[in-house]
Amino acid sequence: MTAADRSLQLAKAAGLAAEEKLAEKVLAIDVSEQMPLTDVFVIASAPSERQVGAIVDEVEDRLRDLGSKPVRREGEREGRWVLIDFGDIIVHVQHEEEREYYALERLWKDCPEIDLSTVDAPAGAGVGTDDEVEQA
Repeated sequence: MTAADRSLQLAKAAGLAAEEKLAEKVLAIDVSEQMPLTDVFVIASAPSERQVGAIVDEVEDRLRDLGSKPVRREGEREGRWVLIDFGDIIVHVQHEEEREYYALERLWKDCPEIDLSTVDAPAGAGVGTDDEVEQA
């Protein structure tokens, strides 16, 4: 089983939102075969707590516009690793030091990475095509 189309589209929107706020090393991992609770982990990092917060806010706003509200949000107070659970996807926004230390990519290395550039952005994602974003 692979991640559902809706999950892939939400992951794409979350990735674009994170990149808009200058997130670093944005990637998505298909955890659907290993974890029955969610389909995709989106992981992004930032060099400061303030930027982690800005990325989290943008991701949450963008996905809310697509009709996906967070079920849970953890770690906001410290601003070092914020987890936003949208049910279909879980977004991890980490300070770059936490990302290096916890290495979620390594922990989930048996799960396939999703090439978000091949996923179509959902209608109403609030952004243009990838080409339009790159040209801006």
